Amino acid sequence: MQIDVARLHDLPDAALAGLLQKYALRIVTVSGSAPIPGSYWGESEAGLIGDALYVRTDTPVHSALHEAAHFVCMNQLRRDELQTDAGGDHAEENAVCYLQILWGGELADVGRSRMFRDMDAWGYTFRLGSAQRWFEEDADDARDWLQRHGVIDAQGRTTGQRR
Repeated sequence: MQIDVARLHDLPDAALAGLLQKYALRIVTVSGSAPIPGSYWGESEAGLIGDALYVRTDTPVHSALHEAAHFVCMNQLRRDELQTDAGGDHAEENAVCYLQILWGGELADVGRSRMFRDMDAWGYTFRLGSAQRWFEEDADDARDWLQRHGVIDAQGRTTGQRR
């Protein structure tokens, strides 16, 4: 059963690349239903190896953004050794989720509301029961982490900088 979430084929061709180009993350599109290199979860989920984000056209947008956010939020040493498992601690994982929501809002064909729905549908778990409630009511630590590492500015806008 395929869950109804936004997928890369729902976006204009250059939308994801346009969003992520400033982070020096290459996007590699895998053809057809071939296995995605570096995918931690398998199936159509995005994968990470080094400075490459591997996707297919059926990859969920939230998955591509989540893995890209891991790349941006990890330190350079981990980026240099990146092979499938992004690792990171709880605080970084929260920052990754927060950043993927911000990016979802920057994609005109997605938006924050769709990102919230897709994260909930896919099974992301948050203390307050939904991605939107967490983002709006309980994510100060994630926002502070992103600001402290220069990924977002004091107004909560993305800077185009990696940790």
